[in-house]
This record gives sequence, structure tokens and C-alpha cells, in this order.
Amino acid sequence: QVQLVESGGGLVQVGGSLRLSCAASGRFFSSYTMGWFRQAPGKEREFVGAISWRGGTTYYADSVQGRFTISKDNAKNMVWLQMNSLKAEDTAVYYCAANSGSNRYREGVEYDYWGQGTQVTVSS
Repeated sequence: QVQLVESGGGLVQVGGSLRLSCAASGRFFSSYTMGWFRQAPGKEREFVGAISWRGGTTYYADSVQGRFTISKDNAKNMVWLQMNSLKAEDTAVYYCAANSGSNRYREGVEYDYWGQGTQVTVSS
């Protein structure tokens, strides 16, 4: 079992920045891929980005490419989502998730473990 706990959400103005954290614990393996997803009210959950735990390769949704950055610290079992130039449409609950081996990292159904989510609200 893997436990994931997100933190760092909050209220920020358009153009501002936030950094979300995801602390992982439990039986965690280097083959995992860590993903970030978000869900806005009335909308489906969408892929934001992902990072491979072993090699650190990152993947991003087109909507956040160039604005968001995912990083990790293997020793601390931490993953971060740095969000810059935030827009009102980035408002959502953000979730950290762990994928134990599928290369379909954009698909939420491929992830085995999820955090509880953290609210990000971008005000104009």
C-alpha cells in the first residue's frame, strides 16, 4: 500500500504562483510514475502532468506546458508541482497519484493510489 498526502493549495490571484507538495509513504517502488490530476466543479478529472520516479522524465498537458513544473526528491519520497502564471481556469482540486507500472500515464484509471486532493483557487 502507498499513501499520498497533498498540501500547498490555497487562494492566489491570476498570474500568481503556488507549489503543491505530495508526500508518499508505504511500499513504494522505483518503477512508479507519479501523476498530478485536477478536477474543476462540473468537469471531468484531467491529467496535469507526471514524472517517472526512476529517471525523472516529465510529461505535461498542453494546457500547463511551460507554466507548471513537476519535480521530485527520491530520498524524501516527495513530489512537487510548481505552478506559475496561474489562470482562473486552473481553479480545481488537485490530486497526486501513483502509477505502479503502466506507461499510459495520462489516464487516471491507470493509477493505483490517490491522495485526498488539495483545493487551488485562482481569483481574477
